[in-house]
Amino acid sequence: MESAVELEKVSHVYVNGRGAYPALQEISLTVRQGEFVSLIGPSGCGKTTLLSLISGLLKPTAGSIRVYGERVEEGVQRIGYMLQQDYLFPWRTIGANASLGLELLGRLDEAAQERVDGLMNEMGLGGHSQRYPHQLSGGMRQRVALVRTLATEPDVLLLDEPFSALDYQTKLQLEELVAGTLKARGKTAVLVTHDITEAVAMSDRVIVLQPNPGRLLADLEVPERIRGASPLKARETEGFHELFHRLWGLFDGMEKGGGRSHG
Repeated sequence: MESAVELEKVSHVYVNGRGAYPALQEISLTVRQGEFVSLIGPSGCGKTTLLSLISGLLKPTAGSIRVYGERVEEGVQRIGYMLQQDYLFPWRTIGANASLGLELLGRLDEAAQERVDGLMNEMGLGGHSQRYPHQLSGGMRQRVALVRTLATEPDVLLLDEPFSALDYQTKLQLEELVAGTLKARGKTAVLVTHDITEAVAMSDRVIVLQPNPGRLLADLEVPERIRGASPLKARETEGFHELFHRLWGLFDGMEKGGGRSHG
């Protein structure tokens, strides 16, 4: 299977007036085409830093990152980024917010607008295009953010805790929607989350990072019977709780090891 994202011995150091702080150390991993991978680990292990490096927002201090064989700087338009905050412009309608990415890229033609409209309908937003962000719930706003991200047709989606600010029921609904949408389109995704349950329920693989500085601790494949189910059903599938407790044990071991980190 083709590699979508490849990191080879990637390290990153933050430098400020008080000194240098290593955030990541020699991270090497591959995400295959169509794969959904979650990154988990304690606060400060560099999860969001890693997404920023893959997206091209940051340049690694050392190592290389490639997206479909291209250096990140060259392949950045193949990447979509969905954040915890939806960052919808309050003065633009929902429809105008959804098409913003295409507009900024100079690709908002008639065919692209039809694609946006189709995505809006698919996400249950078809009747809301003339409304404004303050008129929608948090879950609906995140659906708009998903439409905006998918409308530019990225090959790789980076998801930085997009459900963490939502109530539990809405979070589960969005997990189902996002996982089903990406799987149906054969998209590659990398999710950063603090929620071990979410990581197991949505992913093909779960990668665990340890802090001080961020390093690869474990790379676990989710059993086929779990990853073949929807996120909601996955939670009830045989083997789910065993994998959860295995990952919890890794977290517990890191906590008992102590230490503080940056990133």
